[in-house]
This record gives sequence, structure tokens and C-alpha cells, in this order.
Amino acid sequence: MSTLRNKVQLIGNLGNDPEIINLESGKTLAKFSIATNENYKNAKGEKVTDTQWHNVVAWGATAKIVESYLTKGKEVAIEGKLTSRSYETKEGEKRYITEIVCNELMMLGSK
Repeated sequence: MSTLRNKVQLIGNLGNDPEIINLESGKTLAKFSIATNENYKNAKGEKVTDTQWHNVVAWGATAKIVESYLTKGKEVAIEGKLTSRSYETKEGEKRYITEIVCNELMMLGSK
């Protein structure tokens, strides 16, 4: 059960083309966001779609796959862990970001 402590699995569609960053160390980083949709009926019986956006990062071989095959709108299944970090803007404001570090990726939908 220890492997289930911090595990995220999502199926969604890419919101934009991935951002690929090749670091000086030789590592490759891919950053992208995916949208997940939940449909339900509100109190009036109207269908409502709730869209949630998730920031995803991938490293190494997974990032290379993202770079080669993923584009805006593609449906993917990802698995990874949830991480949070903070940074300071040029104006001195502290910002927080939560993202999923992807360690497995499956391309879905038609070719």
C-alpha cells in the first residue's frame, strides 16, 4: 500500500501544445495542461459540465514522447504524483503552483 500514498491518475485533453525545455544538463522537460470534465445535473435539471485544468510536467524519456506525439486537443491518460512548489515573481510576489509529475503516459483516441 505504500505505493498508493501519492498517486494521481487522470484522463483528459491537452489544452495547448506542450512546452518543451532542453536543460543545459541534457535533461528534457515537458510542461502541459490537461482538462478533465465532469457532467452533472443541477437543481433545475439542467446539464452542467465542470472543467478542471491540471498542470503536468514530464521528464526524460516521457518528455521525449510528449514532444514527439502530443499536441493540443489530444486525449491522454497520465499517472504520476502530486507536487506543490512556490516561487517569487520579479515583483517580489510569492506564487504557489500544484502540478502532477507524470511518470506514465498513454495516448488515447484515434490516430
